[in-house]
Amino acid sequence: MSVNISEIFGTNVFSVSVMRERLPKKVYNEVVEVMNHGGNISMTTADIVANAMKDWAVEKGATHYTHWFQPLTGVTAEKHDSFLTAPQDSKTLLQLTGKQLIMGEPDASSFPSGGLRATHYARGYTAWDMTSPAFVKEMSCGTILCIPTIFVSYNGEALDKKTPLLRSMEAINIQALRVLRLFGNAQAEKVTPSVGPEQEYFLVDREKYLKRRDLIYTGRTLFGAPAPKGQELDDQYFGVIRERVGAFMADLNEELWKLGIPATTQHNEVAPAQHELAPIYTACNLAVDQNQLTMETMKRVATRHGLVCLLHEKPYAGVNGSGKHNNWSISTDTGENLLDPGDTPNENLQFLLVLSCILRAVDRHAELLRCSASCVGNEHRLGAQEAPPAIISIFLGNQLENVVEQIVSNADSIQVLAAGKLDSGVASVPVIKKDATDRNRTSPFAFTGNKFEFRMVGSSDTIADANITLNAIVAESLCDAADILEKAEDFNAACTKLIHDWMTRHHRIIFNGNGYSDQWVAEAARRGLPNLHSLVDAVPYLVADKTVELYGKFGIYTKSELEARAEIMYETYAKVLRIEAKTMIHMAAKHYIPAAITYATRLGQSISAVAGACPEADLSVQKELLVKVSAQLSMANGALEALKVLSGRVDAMDDMAEMARAYHDQIVPAMKALRVPVDELELLVDKDIWPVPTYGDLMFEV
Repeated sequence: MSVNISEIFGTNVFSVSVMRERLPKKVYNEVVEVMNHGGNISMTTADIVANAMKDWAVEKGATHYTHWFQPLTGVTAEKHDSFLTAPQDSKTLLQLTGKQLIMGEPDASSFPSGGLRATHYARGYTAWDMTSPAFVKEMSCGTILCIPTIFVSYNGEALDKKTPLLRSMEAINIQALRVLRLFGNAQAEKVTPSVGPEQEYFLVDREKYLKRRDLIYTGRTLFGAPAPKGQELDDQYFGVIRERVGAFMADLNEELWKLGIPATTQHNEVAPAQHELAPIYTACNLAVDQNQLTMETMKRVATRHGLVCLLHEKPYAGVNGSGKHNNWSISTDTGENLLDPGDTPNENLQFLLVLSCILRAVDRHAELLRCSASCVGNEHRLGAQEAPPAIISIFLGNQLENVVEQIVSNADSIQVLAAGKLDSGVASVPVIKKDATDRNRTSPFAFTGNKFEFRMVGSSDTIADANITLNAIVAESLCDAADILEKAEDFNAACTKLIHDWMTRHHRIIFNGNGYSDQWVAEAARRGLPNLHSLVDAVPYLVADKTVELYGKFGIYTKSELEARAEIMYETYAKVLRIEAKTMIHMAAKHYIPAAITYATRLGQSISAVAGACPEADLSVQKELLVKVSAQLSMANGALEALKVLSGRVDAMDDMAEMARAYHDQIVPAMKALRVPVDELELLVDKDIWPVPTYGDLMFEV
């Protein structure tokens, strides 16, 4: 059945247009004013809005409501309460009050806090985020009205991702407006960062998934020999979408469109069974909310189709993993994109100032930006010749880099490279206008025409941390620029000098070449750019004095909130690797080694039987195979025992940072040592005996 997008788009969202229809004009105006400019609505208004929201949700079949928030687990949380009131005379009413809409009190004791509160103090508060519309989710447990909220502790510390995100958006708004006023822009009243997150993912058959304990417990395969065919033919990328996958995508699109998520692009990605979805950009906090909903909806819809959606950054070794490209820009409420260079970027002083601020921000806080994209799964991607390197650099393209070089060299007149045209040589194909620059998929932070694409974020990770960081570091440079230029007697001269000084000082962060090459690693070291190989290398920068000063200046994080997040990152890293190590121990001991023993025993018995029946038979092949299997078995068992001992020793550590480092330096190599012989055994043991689906089964039978 065909779907009319325009008829279903946003039907499950309590949008501005729905409020306009359902709220009295005075109430509607009050709500929109607070949404756009901040402040508080009256309790009378809150009651009216809550009742209208409840009526709308009930009409759509909702029985419960929830404050939908994003705790420091990296995923979303919700507690469902029905609209029912206390029964009187065996009857009850459906009700949602203004107080219930505005504030909730979920138990905060079991959410990560990083030491922000003692475990025996459980109170936390959720508060309605009016800038993000309420929506209904159609779930197996019923239709639920979801009210996006922030989540804070009893003492007001942020226990979520949304609170600091909103703080960072306000910071860049205030500082960008200061700069715009210097350029004579008195019309803009608000500057908002916009984001469009591309989402990569894998699909796997659910029946096969349920036979792999590593996929169930960790989201990735901890063992697995390469399939005979991988991605080497490049035939999966943009290839014809399989029928089963296409049915999933069609269902997914419909669900996302009903939630007001503008999903537009779908295609096969590079690796077998890997795909991508991309939405149109939207306001930063909405993009964060919608990306969380997208990941959740992907998993739910996949189940309907007998599939499982894998969001892990590296579910299969030997083929490309998944990331999430975070396309970031800043725009005014009058429609001006501050990252649009125009046709003559060499003459666009405002754009050049904003560009110099971004160069400075990324260079000054490269370690912090690297940290914002750090999660356990991303350890397998960054710097692994398939994703952006762990070294932060900026790709500007030939045109803008040439402009920057002319500014740095104090050229008398700055020229701009022409875009040019492309003639394919085919008469029936029109000559097309080329972009001024090519794209660079190896760059972690690439300018792509009117936005920057931060390519380092992991596919399973929230985009909140990356955007909090981008907003904050750019706000700082905009603030410093405004502090200087507001005092200038000759604005144009001072602005031109500031652009020259900052581009000269931070030119080292620009790199247009191959970020995967060994030459770049050496060149980056010569330039003094940091190369943080792992999460445990990056986390210390989250609590560095420079970071505390940055976030404290704009009220985004307190020092204690930063220390809490660092503690949580260490703890999560250690816990995830502990689960992976235990899963490897379980699978090796209960599945792989017994299967190999069974095969070796059967092979030995076969050799004895043939030798007894036919003494002159040549059994050299069977004997050689038995020797190989036995040797790998011995290696596997030795590696298994070593991992057990090492895990017990590391788990006994008290300091979380020390434990995380030990997992990185000791447990990860021990896990790799166990995987090697098990993967070799997979290539030797009969498939009928091998206890789990192979890579070929998982990636090519979807």
